[in-house]
Amino acid sequence: MRSVGYQPAEPLEVWAVTDGRAGIENQALGLAEAIGRRAPIKLTTKRVTMRSPWRWMPSGLVPFPRQAMSIGSDDLTPPWPDIWIGCGRASIPFSLGVRRWSDGRTFVAQLQDPRINVREFDVVIPPIHDKLEGQNVLPIVGACHRVTPERIDQAVLDYPAPLEDMGAPRIAVLIGGKSKRQDISAKRARAIADSLVAVARQTGGTLMVTLSRRTSEAAKLQFRTWLAPHCAVFYDGEGVNPYFALLGAADHIFVTADSVNMATEAAATGKPIHILAVEGAMGKLEGFHQSLAQRGCARMFNGRLESWVYPPLLETDRAAAAVLTAWAARAKA
Repeated sequence: MRSVGYQPAEPLEVWAVTDGRAGIENQALGLAEAIGRRAPIKLTTKRVTMRSPWRWMPSGLVPFPRQAMSIGSDDLTPPWPDIWIGCGRASIPFSLGVRRWSDGRTFVAQLQDPRINVREFDVVIPPIHDKLEGQNVLPIVGACHRVTPERIDQAVLDYPAPLEDMGAPRIAVLIGGKSKRQDISAKRARAIADSLVAVARQTGGTLMVTLSRRTSEAAKLQFRTWLAPHCAVFYDGEGVNPYFALLGAADHIFVTADSVNMATEAAATGKPIHILAVEGAMGKLEGFHQSLAQRGCARMFNGRLESWVYPPLLETDRAAAAVLTAWAARAKA
């Protein structure tokens, strides 16, 4: 266990607070687990949402968020944690509140751009392509996540099929879908399927594919029809999710351009990442892809399977070290 120069006498109480959506919760859990690799912690996951009409109010203007919590939300009651990790819009009113409720004793780390004054938190950790600035802002490439060498190696061992015995190069394909500005239409899905099949034929490689919850039914139909018959693994929501196992077994990773989370997780493996174009305006995502390219992690797919090497992207660990350093400095003050 690596030290940050100050070790607490008891395990740190750490809460990961989100609305429970997997893509949001995994960011908070990823940071919490990275903190736990550096200091002893007791981790608690909290899922919270608010009832209407409070849920539609600006995040910084909800006066009594605990009184506005939806049925089914987890309790937010003392004793308050040492470190609170909030992620997503639903967490923000509670992240603001816990600073008051704990009389400032809880250290509040907020992931993503909260879209309110960053000084309302102890540290804000947004993606670098959001271009958020401030003395307590720690921009990172992409998003915090849970991918570690140990996790993906264990996932390979636990997977029902012997993935590492499959023919090389093993090609993991992580397919997203609809987001605010991007989507994968049936036409684009067919084009992606055809290009991946062509790569497998050219290289003699093995295709291992996972679709996401955001993949539309129209796109799924195309992938099932034109891609699945050529895959050793094809996951569309049924059975054991192979996501971590595919990252562990892959020699190459393909990721659709709509997903920051999947590309960042792939970059933690140090394996070549090929970005598959999707439809819609890239906006800030273009800056994200540029930051990956500048670090040697990813390239836009050009029809050929290319190989290169780069140091694994360890932004979650960097963020965890910064949070612990800031917490320790305050604890000693």
